[in-house]
Amino acid sequence: MKRLQKYIAECGVASRRKAEELIFQGRVKVNGSVVREMGIKVCEGDLVEVNGEIIKPENSKVYILLNKPSGYVTTAKDQFRRPTVLDLLKGVQERVFPVGRLDYETMGLLILTNDGDFTHKMTHPKHEIEKTYLATIAGIPTKEEIIRFERGLEIEDYTTAPAKLKIINTKQNACEVEVTIHEGKNRQVRKMCEAIGHPVLSLKRVSLGKLSLGNLAEGEWRELTKEEVKMLVKKANSF
Repeated sequence: MKRLQKYIAECGVASRRKAEELIFQGRVKVNGSVVREMGIKVCEGDLVEVNGEIIKPENSKVYILLNKPSGYVTTAKDQFRRPTVLDLLKGVQERVFPVGRLDYETMGLLILTNDGDFTHKMTHPKHEIEKTYLATIAGIPTKEEIIRFERGLEIEDYTTAPAKLKIINTKQNACEVEVTIHEGKNRQVRKMCEAIGHPVLSLKRVSLGKLSLGNLAEGEWRELTKEEVKMLVKKANSF
């Protein structure tokens, strides 16, 4: 027997946390009845449906590294009918979902998979792996602003964890910086730069832990190697 949210994740529908949202929203049925309780367990032979579609565990696990272009949403479907990152995965037969998110304008490294346990490890707050971005920001931060950025900033209802900000190149009215964070809150890098008075003009994630984009072209994807998957899981398990 397995908890319902874990079963949904193993079917490649969504991560465990997203599966809990689907259950809470009444979008999941077990043996024909809507289920909203998180503690429900299912066993072999139970019929599970999500949004009216019968789901079954994925037999093969797939791990994809995508170099996301700007102008794509990191969801399976978009209410405004904007293109999604799944539109870029030509040739992928398995039903995969993004591990975390990059906002519509942000480019760069994004992992997609049908492995719910892997997604849980990569996105759970206690497992947050460092993420490195290259950004072009308006103006040039002062030493004091960089110190504020790195110590933590008050943003909305939370304080950011210690981060890193390194100036790589300066222009007339802007500069290129390297930003490293351990969290993954919504539009966090953009909000942090805005908080010190230097809005982001362009943003690209270039690495996740020791995994980097390398020479993967924008809009292209490749499967992660077994060694890369093991490396990411090992890093997450070390927290």
